[in-house]
Amino acid sequence: MVGEGRQRIDKWLFFSRAVKSRSLAAKLVVAGRVRINRDKAAQASDLVKPGDVLTITLDRRILVWKVLGSGTRRGPAEEARLLYEDMSPPPTPKGEAIPDAIPALREAGSGRPTKRERRQTDRLLDED
Repeated sequence: MVGEGRQRIDKWLFFSRAVKSRSLAAKLVVAGRVRINRDKAAQASDLVKPGDVLTITLDRRILVWKVLGSGTRRGPAEEARLLYEDMSPPPTPKGEAIPDAIPALREAGSGRPTKRERRQTDRLLDED
């Protein structure tokens, strides 16, 4: 039933140390956070083979891994790194901001009114 070199995606994610347990790997796949060659993996039983490109969306990062082989056990990290080639884009340095993410500058006092300013406008409206 399983072709040579093919492996279930939940087992492969567990063996490659992308997640801590196989049940977490299955939940990740079912939640639609894993893509195999740009197609969403629908079930934990979907198969991966060497040459497939996985896009894995974790909490704070996106991993792009090319499958190099199937695993036989969850071994040390050095053994797990032999299962994939990391093609992820390098993370942006913490001190650097993305140009689009720079907040717009505004003049002091031109934002939301303070509590004092709201009270003053309420008093002016009450007097009328």
